[in-house]
Amino acid sequence: MKTIQGPGIFLAQFASDTPPFNSFDAICAWAASLGYVAVQIPTWDGRLFDLKRAAESTAYCDELRGVAARHGLAISELSTHLQGQLVACHPAYDTLFAGFAPASLAGEANSAARQRWAVEQLHFAARASKNFGVKAHVTFSGALAWPYIYPWPQRPPGLIETAFDELAKRWLPILDAFEQAGVDLCFEIHPGEDLHDGVTFEMFLDRVRQHPRANILFDPSHFVLQQLDYLQFIDFYHARIKMFHVKDAEFHATGRQGVYGGYQPWLQRAGRFRSTGDGQVNFPAIFSKLTQYDFPGWAILEWECCIKSAQQGAAEGAPFIKRHIIQAAQSTFDDFASSGADRSALRKILGLQNS
Repeated sequence: MKTIQGPGIFLAQFASDTPPFNSFDAICAWAASLGYVAVQIPTWDGRLFDLKRAAESTAYCDELRGVAARHGLAISELSTHLQGQLVACHPAYDTLFAGFAPASLAGEANSAARQRWAVEQLHFAARASKNFGVKAHVTFSGALAWPYIYPWPQRPPGLIETAFDELAKRWLPILDAFEQAGVDLCFEIHPGEDLHDGVTFEMFLDRVRQHPRANILFDPSHFVLQQLDYLQFIDFYHARIKMFHVKDAEFHATGRQGVYGGYQPWLQRAGRFRSTGDGQVNFPAIFSKLTQYDFPGWAILEWECCIKSAQQGAAEGAPFIKRHIIQAAQSTFDDFASSGADRSALRKILGLQNS
């Protein structure tokens, strides 16, 4: 068995115009001071990272690796959550997600241009990940079918199938680019994305011909909000789980509100994200299962909470992850009682010595 690597931290929720969160060097120093040993980089944030440059220049990647290393940090993975969202964006969300692309591509007339830009960004990400020598990359699938998640009005036959056929058509060349780069492309299974649970991931996987680079970032918080069994999910999909966000959540249904949340803000929702350790996620069981299944990657804090401050959440995250990482056993606990029997002894034990 392998020992999970970590703790690491996803920088997306912390980057800002205020020091020490406005440069890669400064934010690395901050992360290291809290006890993290790796950073996961949001590739869309120009204050920290230049994705196109990373795709084209190994020297630039070496420079950033050197900056991280000076603070005792590794670069665990890169993220294209925002760009991936635009690979497949239903027109209903076009305005809301337009800000994920450069301002020059704003406006309804530029929706196709934003999609082409997003695809290019994913290709950059494949090459940049290879240049950094990382093994996995995280993104969102985007969504064409999500507005029709609830089957009312009745969906016309073939609607969802058509959406998933198109989703696979858009992602297959990107998956091939990641195959060429030798990097796993991990979709974060997430509400709002067409890949939001195991069933939808399987629908997609069938359409991309079980592509070996189509994999999963496991984040249990999204399963709590959906009331999905996140431990059994690991049993089903452990071979495809190549990344892990340590993020907590809680769900308290009432007679007034359930999974859909009644259009309420996060603080008033039945299901809401919590700072790590403050919610309902059974992290000891998750770390046990991932270790049991030889999870090959990093335990990365993703902080999101509507109650606790980001600073406190980040400070508490590293020791929380350290406490939960299991040093994988290198021998069997009952080796002391091993008889070391050879084949003839084994047959004798079974009463087969004369047969």
